[in-house]
Parts: sequence; C-alpha cells; structure tokens
Amino acid sequence: MMPAHWYPNLGTPGAVRIALVCPAAMSRAVSIGPTQESPIGTTLERHLLDRQRRMPEATGDFTGLFQQLSLAAKIIGSRVSKAGLSGILGRTGTTNVQGEQVQKLDDFANSVIVSTVEAGGHVCVMGSEEVEEPIQIPLQYPQGKYVLQFDPLDGSGNIDINASIGTIFSIHRRLTPDGEQGTLKDLLQPGSDIVAAGYVIYGSSNMLVYSTGDQVDGFTYDPGVGEFFLSHPKIRMPQRGGIYSINEGNYHKWEEGIRKWVDWIKAPSENKKAYSLRYIGAMVADLHRTLLRGGIFVYPADAKNKQGKLRLLYEASPMAFLVEAAGGTASDGQRRILTIEPEELHQRTPVFMGSPDDVADALRFAGS
Repeated sequence: MMPAHWYPNLGTPGAVRIALVCPAAMSRAVSIGPTQESPIGTTLERHLLDRQRRMPEATGDFTGLFQQLSLAAKIIGSRVSKAGLSGILGRTGTTNVQGEQVQKLDDFANSVIVSTVEAGGHVCVMGSEEVEEPIQIPLQYPQGKYVLQFDPLDGSGNIDINASIGTIFSIHRRLTPDGEQGTLKDLLQPGSDIVAAGYVIYGSSNMLVYSTGDQVDGFTYDPGVGEFFLSHPKIRMPQRGGIYSINEGNYHKWEEGIRKWVDWIKAPSENKKAYSLRYIGAMVADLHRTLLRGGIFVYPADAKNKQGKLRLLYEASPMAFLVEAAGGTASDGQRRILTIEPEELHQRTPVFMGSPDDVADALRFAGS
C-alpha cells in the first residue's frame, strides 16, 4: 500500500498560487524541462512532458501516442475490474490467428487500443496478436511516424479466475516513406530498433511500466484521481534472484538440458539454496515479479512447440527490451532476443529472461 504522503506536495491546503509572466519573457524562453529526474508521485503525463522538453528535437508525437495508450489502459482496466458484472467474461466462440480461443475481453481490449490510437496521427500501422494481418490506419486519418505492436490482453486464460493479466506493447519508427500507409515491412523490425516498450498489468493495483532504453519506470494507477503516478522509478533487476518461473506441466516435453536445469535449480546444495517456483500463467505478471525481485522466467521450445510458444513481436521483444534496460538478460537460448530479425508477423520464439546470473545458469544447462 502506498503511503498517504506519496503524492507531490502541493503546498498549504486552500492556498492559491498565481505566477505572473511577462509576455516578452515568454517569447524569449526556451522550454528545456527540469534537470532532475521526476520525483515519486509525478503523473505519467508530467513525466513524459518533462522528458520531451529535455529533447530539443522532440515533436510531441511520442508523448501524444503514450497519452493514447494510457487512455486505452484506463478503459481496459476499468472493464477488467468489473468484467463479471458487465457480461464480458467467457469466450466469443471464435479462434485467433494463434489457434487459441478468443475471450470476450481479448476482443474488447484489441478494439479499444485500435480505436484509441488510429485517429491520433502518431502511427502509420499497427500489429496485434489477435489479428492475422497488419492493421492499416484509415486514409481519412494522418499517417504518423511510429509503428505500434501489442498483445491486447496477455494471460487471458486468467480472466475468468480473477488472476493478473496485462497489455504488452512496443513502438518502432516507421521504415516506409512518410505520409503513406504503413506496411508489413514497418512491423518486421528487430527488438534492437524499438523506440519504447512497456506493459500494463491489471491486478491488485494497475501499473504501467515502460522504458525508452535508458531506464525502466513504473506508474501506479489511482482510480480515484484517474491518473498513473510514478511509484517505481529506475527499476533495476537483481544480479541473481531466488525464484524460477516455468510451466512444469511441460516437463516431459522438454529437452534433457532443460529438465536437468529444473531439477538442479529446485534442489538445495552446499553452494546454493533451493529456488522457489512461481508461475501465474501470464508472461506479463511473471516477468513483472521478476523485474522487481529478480529470478528467471523461462518458456523453452518443447516437443509440441519446436519454435517456442511465445510471440516474438508481441511478447518476447517488448519484454526483452524492458528486461535489458533494467539490467537483466533476455535470450532465446542461442542469442539475444533483441537481435532476432523477424520473418513473420506471428513468429514464435523460446524465452529465457531474468537476472543475469540465473539466465547464465539456465543457458549452461540448455546448451549441454
């Protein structure tokens, strides 16, 4: 629970402060923003504007896009919190491009993000885990300079049991000429070219976590105010943790190296204690814990999913970007996930992410 004083100090209650500014001085002023980092309690919008002002070349497009994503997160979070009362629990009766049953909230979240972002003029094309083809921006709207890709509701199998779920997103710069509709080429970019990535987790409290590559910041949503407030600045992942996260129900489908690693990590020895297993079944929730507490999240290839199960563009690349920005490691077992050149919109990949020492241990076993 946040302390009662975590909001910015606004001065004496009831006091009115008026700043008088000379118009001539306003015309000469250069807005460069604060020189210090945003304090805890800063709103997401203020945080973004402060960072924008420190970049003389900034046009405001990135800030505008983030404001739209923030609005979409608020709408989705509101519906998630009362899903059982609003008739959107359960399945739609259709399957998505992944061959998975589409939940009603999956469909709702996808529609909210698309409708919130498409008219803003900040993106030229979008990609969604729930949609087979690129999502074009209608010609009546401006074609922006960014590309948005997202998993509208990760862990949707947890919806009906009221467990944590989330939205994952990444932003790239467009590759095709300005002013035109974006294409598949704009979407098939490696994680190393991501401009920003993040996720929103809907749980006991809703949090938006994002990075532009230099640091990772987390914002907690206050439903009474209707704003995200900075609560977890400069998140850093411990060098080693004490928790491993993997679906052990697939144990007999894994290669021998993965089975040996699982047997080793949960057994105590003279040099280490046994790790604890935590597995929620939603990548966004398991990696949120891993970011804050350290440890490792693994979803390897297996006999059924020989290329891995998690989607490269919608899950693995955005989360790898965050993990590395927080000081962690993200690999597919052979290479950094961020270096993978995507060939398909819904390409899959194995995943090993978390504290550097823990990932190194897992890869040593996996390669044996």
